[in-house]
Amino acid sequence: MASVTVELRNVEGTQAAMGWAGAHTVVVDRPEGKAGGMGLGFNGAQLLALALGGCFCNDLRYAAHELGVALGRIVVSVTVELEGTPLLTTAATMSVQCDMEDGSDASAVIEKAKAICMVANSLGRGFPVAIAQAAHA
Repeated sequence: MASVTVELRNVEGTQAAMGWAGAHTVVVDRPEGKAGGMGLGFNGAQLLALALGGCFCNDLRYAAHELGVALGRIVVSVTVELEGTPLLTTAATMSVQCDMEDGSDASAVIEKAKAICMVANSLGRGFPVAIAQAAHA
């Protein structure tokens, strides 16, 4: 079984957090004026939508590679619907525009990407989330 771990720490002088995995970083914050947020980075809903869309963009490339075809322009738009207290994502909609370099129809690549997209398939099936308080180091 494979696993991935990311780390997050507060950004000194702000109420934002910096997250990283290897050499890649992202800033996480609330919108300016919301619970001390300064709008310095993405909020949770935006990160969820980016994870979904970003994973699908990668999987379009994996699918094209497996099928031995070349992709041109890719345009992906993801909308997450939020409701309730606590705020929950109740639905996500992704629009995919994918051009083939040879001008052919991209349906087979999109369908293969749908079948292998880890984030979309994980969210669609649901998975347990455990949250535990860690001991101070």
